[in-house]
Amino acid sequence: MTKKAAAAGGGLKAVPGLQVRYLLWLSWKFVVGVSITLCVLAFFRLQSYSSSSESATASELSSEHSTSSLIHHKSRFMNSYDFKGNAKIAFLFLARRNLPLDFLWGSFFENADVANFSIYIHAEPGFVFDESTTKSSFFHNRQLKNSIKVAWGESSMIQAERLLFRAALDDPANQRFVLLSESCVPLYNFSYIYNYLMASPRSFVDSFLDKKEGRYNRKMAPVIPKNKWRKGSQWITLVRKHAEVIVDDDVVFPIFQKFCKRRPTVDESKGKQNLKLQKQHNCIPDEHYVQTLLAMNDLEDEIERRAVTYTLWNHSTSKMETKGWHPITFNYADAGPQQIKRIRGINHVYYGTEFRTEWCSNNATLVPCFLFARKFSVGAAMHLLSLGLVGRFDTSTLLDSHI
Repeated sequence: MTKKAAAAGGGLKAVPGLQVRYLLWLSWKFVVGVSITLCVLAFFRLQSYSSSSESATASELSSEHSTSSLIHHKSRFMNSYDFKGNAKIAFLFLARRNLPLDFLWGSFFENADVANFSIYIHAEPGFVFDESTTKSSFFHNRQLKNSIKVAWGESSMIQAERLLFRAALDDPANQRFVLLSESCVPLYNFSYIYNYLMASPRSFVDSFLDKKEGRYNRKMAPVIPKNKWRKGSQWITLVRKHAEVIVDDDVVFPIFQKFCKRRPTVDESKGKQNLKLQKQHNCIPDEHYVQTLLAMNDLEDEIERRAVTYTLWNHSTSKMETKGWHPITFNYADAGPQQIKRIRGINHVYYGTEFRTEWCSNNATLVPCFLFARKFSVGAAMHLLSLGLVGRFDTSTLLDSHI
């Protein structure tokens, strides 16, 4: 009786132990199940994040492509860095049709070794430079065959510039690139300009902060951040590396095409509709594109932030909404020795938006600021040529003799 009772008592005591083990087994099974579920969810979340991060990268090209991705972009012209031959200056003329000052430039190039320069012209589509259209054989057949129709204040202007740089980059000997208008004149002989540009490892790009005019369009963000927005003259002189950055760009230029457009001019025939038109955002692409692109690529430490082409601006315009500031055109009487000596004597440029005085230097040596000037009429160019101020001689002695 006692043994049976004891046995029975022992059986009853075992039940709670079984329940505890059963509960532990259920808990372990639950934990394993939850863990597997979390792992599966994490896997799908990771896949989702991976694909979304790819699209984010595509959209974040906006901000990141504007800096790191652009900086590390591999150019298709990289093999040109190994060039060891005779370096050339590529003269890139942006012309509406012909080159009205070709006779002056012809005299300028006569003093140069043909191995030291090359010439490229963007003119209207179909225009050919030959014996019937130019006075100088230096320009024969130098027009681009893929030129486009260009309108002032439109993105077609920078598209034409990019075509010029692209054509010139095909020759690895071209190591400096000078963008010129049809009204530009040289202020020195070829050898002086060649030595000046080749002595500097930097590009010459007029570039400053644009704080006053409000040309930055917020719709450009985040591809073009506001702190990288710059303004300056389109007449630039570049080293090869920076010319490649312009040609290889496929991120910033499309944004300029879409959001940087010139506001329509006032048309009296439209009456009150002009008020609506004048509320549109106003942006001049060629005064911002290169400067902003180089800033976005963190290349401003590699440039002299000034131009080597002189422009005299008319600041006296009273009706800014209809005319704005325009460059003054030099005529015959304005192109004498005193005027040229004054321009050649300029050694600094002041930038009001940055409270910055840019003392003109070349490879850490103080130099005159300008090598070229615009806008010169045909009469003014003839005056320069007749005085011998542009040509095969050292113009400094000629200037002194005429003062």
